[in-house]
Amino acid sequence: MLTTTLLFIATAMAEIIGCYLPWLWLRQQGSPWLLVPAAASLALFVWLLSLHPAASGRVYAAYGGVYVVCALVWLWGVDGEALRPTDWIGAALALTGMGVIASGWR
Repeated sequence: MLTTTLLFIATAMAEIIGCYLPWLWLRQQGSPWLLVPAAASLALFVWLLSLHPAASGRVYAAYGGVYVVCALVWLWGVDGEALRPTDWIGAALALTGMGVIASGWR
């Protein structure tokens, strides 16, 4: 379980970085060279996503819960925005949904 969680976190961070760098280029007048590590990060994201052992649709759905939490951590740590109570509630709901999906009830 810990290995899967760490893999989800690494996958989410690769996706966030791969999307953040082009945003810097487009919105903050960053260097077009930011697209090179962005493409590498998105390639890493795809590769990491392929390492998950379950069916792809279920993995993507469960991954969404971890992505929400990682995006909020990014919002706080990189963008410097304070998290609101609704952010915490939404993250808890997303992780709960992820837990239901990952548990694989039949």
